[in-house]
Order: sequence, then structure tokens, then C-alpha cells
Amino acid sequence: MTFLVFSILVAFFMSAVVIFIRVKAQKYPVNTKKIMLPPLFMATGALMYVVPYFRLTGLEILESVIVGFIFSSILIFTSHFEVKDQQIYLKKSKAFPIILVSLLIMRTILKVYIGNSVHPGELAGMFFLLAFSMLLPWRVAMLLRYRSIKRQLGNAS
Repeated sequence: MTFLVFSILVAFFMSAVVIFIRVKAQKYPVNTKKIMLPPLFMATGALMYVVPYFRLTGLEILESVIVGFIFSSILIFTSHFEVKDQQIYLKKSKAFPIILVSLLIMRTILKVYIGNSVHPGELAGMFFLLAFSMLLPWRVAMLLRYRSIKRQLGNAS
């Protein structure tokens, strides 16, 4: 029980850090590297599956990926760019912190609900895959939008 409470507190702290970083990053123009490096860095975490403790069944993989895609769609529909002085910025969104905290609360409820029936290693593997399945489509969608806007700016010059 202590570990569960500690892990929930750590997750909420990490969420606060992500919100802070995201709000600060909105002050600077985006580029391809800033969009695609986070999933690339996160992908290294997949090395956890080398250890049998974290391996998932086919059904667990499918569940994690589907829930991740559902969560990513919320982020995709609420992330927009704006152009200022021929630079592309991520548009400030008051909804982003609310969405992120809501997703964290849903994730926490899922963790508590299925935590008793799923092995802790599998649960960690599932939530990593869920997070990656949420981050990657969101960032790819952002990249496609960014490139489209960049092409339009190039044609306008």
C-alpha cells in the first residue's frame, strides 16, 4: 500500500514537471527535433522487455496500445500551432494541464483497479506501453501538422 501511494505521488509530481516544461516550451519556436526527440528517448525504455519480469501477453499489449491510442487522440485534437514572425509555436492551451491531470487520474484509477490482479512487472510494462502508445501518435500528428505549416510558410515567401 505504501508503494502504491508513493508511486501515485511520484506520478503526480512528474505530471506537474511535464506541465511546467510544456508551458515554458510554448515560449519558443518548435522544430522537428523538439517534436520527435521525446518519443525517441522514451523508446529506450522498451529495453525493459528484455527482462522476463516486464514481459506482456498479446492481450495486455493490445489493451495497452488501444488505451494509449485513445488517450493520444485527446492530445492530438487539442494541440495546435500558431505562426508568429515566420516562426512556428505550439499554441497555448488552457485545456492541456486539465487533460494531462485527467489522464493521470484515469491512469491512477486503472492502476488501483487492475493492480491487484496483474503482476507488478506486467503492470509496469503495460503502463510504459500505454504511455508510449499515447506519445508516439501524438508527436507524429504534431510533426505532420508542423511540416504542413512549414511548407505553407515556404510557399508564402
